[in-house]
Amino acid sequence: MTRALLLSFSPHGKAAQTFKLARALLNDRVPNAHITERDYGGQALPPLTREYANALTTAGGLSGSATALSEQLIVELEACDLLVLCTPVHNFTVPAALKGWIDHVVRIQRSFTVNAQFEKVGLLKDRRTFVLVSSGNARKGHEPDFLTPYMTAILATVGIRSVDFVYLGAMVRGEEAVSRAVQQAHRQLSEAISSGL
Repeated sequence: MTRALLLSFSPHGKAAQTFKLARALLNDRVPNAHITERDYGGQALPPLTREYANALTTAGGLSGSATALSEQLIVELEACDLLVLCTPVHNFTVPAALKGWIDHVVRIQRSFTVNAQFEKVGLLKDRRTFVLVSSGNARKGHEPDFLTPYMTAILATVGIRSVDFVYLGAMVRGEEAVSRAVQQAHRQLSEAISSGL
């Protein structure tokens, strides 16, 4: 059985177009999947604390309460075979909600390590990952995009390299534009899911 982790980082939460699209396609294309859903756009994760930072540099500190939430999120990520991240673009890059999840999940000596050449090496197994990206007014390639290279690099840091990006643009350009963007993304994601699972 496929274990899917479906995460929303939109202020619209589970009402976001990307989330609704991903949920519908998972139910349709992977009907027997066990799907865990999280809404971090509507219920943001707490930021990292001073205690967390101290735990990273204290002997035995990584197993204490300061890293408990981080550990919970990493375990949940490790348990999935299929990862779907639904996110808007905020100011050319990831929203604060997604950055918060990343900060908890990308943890030295847990989800990545550093080798003798000071290169980061992922400790998690690779898994099929889809990043559904919505933007209000932009079309891919017409504005700076720091989200795509950043997400590619940060997921690779923990060992996740099988990543597909699906873009939904023009989300504030009226119902017709939204409908076209959703239909195009539906086709792209449907084909990717069908070919990769």
